[in-house]
Amino acid sequence: MPRVHVAIGGNVEPERWFPLATRELRRRFPGAHFSSCYRNPAYGFAGADFINAVAGFNTAMPVDAVLAHCHEIEELCGRRRDDPKWAPRVMDIDLLLYGDQVAETTAYRLPRPDLLRRCFMLRPLAEIAGELHHPLTGREIADHWQELAREPHSLERLPLDLNV
Repeated sequence: MPRVHVAIGGNVEPERWFPLATRELRRRFPGAHFSSCYRNPAYGFAGADFINAVAGFNTAMPVDAVLAHCHEIEELCGRRRDDPKWAPRVMDIDLLLYGDQVAETTAYRLPRPDLLRRCFMLRPLAEIAGELHHPLTGREIADHWQELAREPHSLERLPLDLNV
């Protein structure tokens, strides 16, 4: 079974929606494990800070089924599929890695193309899966994080444990 990693984030009532999203991820993907939560400024628009984390889990489901579950969880949290891309979010669940699969379809790209440029995805992924090798570069995720961490960024680790 491939190890799958998804980013979860939101900046509209995250204290309300994160518990629901993490509970649903655990229910649908037993054994899901979560990184720490991180606060960072909104990216691409002016808005409230985002709370972000990464979840990892094993599944035999195909990519399309994993994505469908992620979209259903977003919708349970009040997200609409037609919400603007660069706007506040109640919940955003993005597929980062699906094992070592490399793919591009109209629905997804694997690995997620901006993963290595976004500290709010790469830092929590490095925390729980630093030893993984990026499918395109062959380098460990932890090495990519160390490289990106040299650049200025605003990322604050929060004392919120999603694994309880």
